Amino acid sequence: MALDFSGQNLRGRNFKGQNLAGANFSYADIRGANFNGANLTDANFSNVKAGLQKRWAIGLILILHSLWGLSVYLLSFNIYLISNTDETHITGWVVLVVLIAFYFITILKGFKDASGAFAFVFIGAFAAARTFFMGAFTIVGAFAIAVAFVVVGTIAGAVAAAGYVTLAGIFAIEASFPAVFAIALAIFGYLIATAIAPSHKIAGAIAGVGTLLNIYIAWEAMKRKEKYSLIRNIVIAFTTTGGTSFRNANLTNADFSQAILESTDFRNATLTLTCYHQAKMLDRVRPGKTYLQNSQVRQLLVTGQGQDKNFDRQNLRGINLQSANLADASFIGADLSEANLQDADLSRAKLKQTQLDATDLTGAILTGAFIEDWGITRETKLHGVRCEYIFIRLPTTTNPDPLRKPDNQQEVFQDGDFAEFIQPIFDTLDLYHNQQVAPRAIAIAFNKLAEKHPEAGLEIVAMEKRGDDKLLIRAKTAADVNKSQLSAEYFADYNQLKALSQSQQSLLIEKDDRIRSLETMLTTALNQPKYYIEGDNKVSDISGISIQGSSNVSGIAGGGSVANLGTISGNVNIAINDLPSSPNSEQPGIKELLTQLQAAISQSSELSDEDKAEALEQVKTLAEAGQNPQEPVKQKVAKTAITMLKGLFSGLPAVATLVEAANKLLPVISKLFGLG
Repeated sequence: MALDFSGQNLRGRNFKGQNLAGANFSYADIRGANFNGANLTDANFSNVKAGLQKRWAIGLILILHSLWGLSVYLLSFNIYLISNTDETHITGWVVLVVLIAFYFITILKGFKDASGAFAFVFIGAFAAARTFFMGAFTIVGAFAIAVAFVVVGTIAGAVAAAGYVTLAGIFAIEASFPAVFAIALAIFGYLIATAIAPSHKIAGAIAGVGTLLNIYIAWEAMKRKEKYSLIRNIVIAFTTTGGTSFRNANLTNADFSQAILESTDFRNATLTLTCYHQAKMLDRVRPGKTYLQNSQVRQLLVTGQGQDKNFDRQNLRGINLQSANLADASFIGADLSEANLQDADLSRAKLKQTQLDATDLTGAILTGAFIEDWGITRETKLHGVRCEYIFIRLPTTTNPDPLRKPDNQQEVFQDGDFAEFIQPIFDTLDLYHNQQVAPRAIAIAFNKLAEKHPEAGLEIVAMEKRGDDKLLIRAKTAADVNKSQLSAEYFADYNQLKALSQSQQSLLIEKDDRIRSLETMLTTALNQPKYYIEGDNKVSDISGISIQGSSNVSGIAGGGSVANLGTISGNVNIAINDLPSSPNSEQPGIKELLTQLQAAISQSSELSDEDKAEALEQVKTLAEAGQNPQEPVKQKVAKTAITMLKGLFSGLPAVATLVEAANKLLPVISKLFGLG
């Protein structure tokens, strides 16, 4: 039974490494709790209050005071130190220019660019420090140390100011605090500066102005301005110290709906299908490298509103976007594998090359979506998808509705039609020919593959020309076939057939109407790039030729009457020729023996055409098994084929030429397969 901690005070509790799957923490106070490495699968954290305990916050404020004091001291002592040189007038102006330049670049471009622009001063600082301690303080040394103090002082001051603003929320301080706070700190900075350098009022003035600028930078950083991300990241890391920690925890399917999550550590946590709907202060968490590091994604998780947003190439694997509004959003190249998109509105969404492996799209709206090369798999859930029409390509200015399905602009998918339409995309064997397409070789190779693997249920469902000399053929397959193996076998045969002359290829397809029909379709697809066929009807004007449900093509999969013996014999020739020749000319191997057996069967007058076709199929099976004659699986296949052949020959007269040849050849073939 799952543990129930709902509504309890769990501040500072240690749950490190515990198995808390399915536990209920709803409405609990988990500030400062340690869940590092815990199993929190399916846990309920709705309406919890996470973050820092007040005693930790007080300690952090004391540290912030020290940082603020360091900042003011550096800014003011910098002026004091330089103003006591022999070149007081010149150096003072140099320092003033440095301060103005640094703050100007920081506010305009951010800390990264400003620090880079003045990085060389650190080298100068070391050299100047050496000079200073030897009693020869120069303008160059003063300049270097001044800028070094400015950089450190500015960062320290901005971090302190941002930290004050962040921690103010923990004490529920009123919204007017920032303005009062800014004035108070500016006065405080001025007083410290004038105390350090009482005879130099410029020190106090610069320290006061610097204080106000630091507060401005801190405020902008906490508003998530990218150019101040360095300050923000430091502050978030600082204020999550001692806060609620889910580091390395498994939060799969956990629910943080309406939770307060400030100062919470999610580094290296598993956040698959984790729900953050209407969570508060999700922008104040320490995300590590999870998808929470993206501010736009955080906003989407909290509000469920992603309409017309760009999420291209984002890693959103396992994200929970159930019922989210994603209409017109762009996910080009994004990874949404294992995500929850149940009932999400993806109308007109750009899903080009979007990875959707094992994604749950149950009940989602896909009307008008662009699905060019999207990555759905057999594990993608499409039950109840609502879709009236779809586009196979992204729109362009000249073609805003590219490859619409259904093709007829007046037609729409009915309930359940879309799932049936899209099924072939991940239930197909894709045979891509990238150069010098040979239609006749394709027709023969595919026919051979279909006959060799009847269990695969191969059926061509689409052909598409791509470019001038490329062709994609999609064939529907059974659910559990090895597509990689089928593809390898097909292209091995296809490449061999391409090497044959046209006359040799013609011998293999003599009187075989099915292969000739497929060859004609392939030639049409290659010669008429804007011709499309669905079933037996010519319809819309698109690139390529697509055949769906055509009875002519289905026949290629092996249905119908006994195949032409010439074709079968040609296929046997190909299979036998694939075998290696015997290294000993005096001792025939499997290749030579099967060649003799094929000839005896083809020349036999005692066998009917049906039995002759079956016998030749068994010879082809032996030839294919002969590639690895000592492999147990191949030996079993060979044994079955030899038994079938003996059965076919058993009804023939003992003096028949075929029987004599079989009695001579089959025992030797059996021995070469290690069958005794």
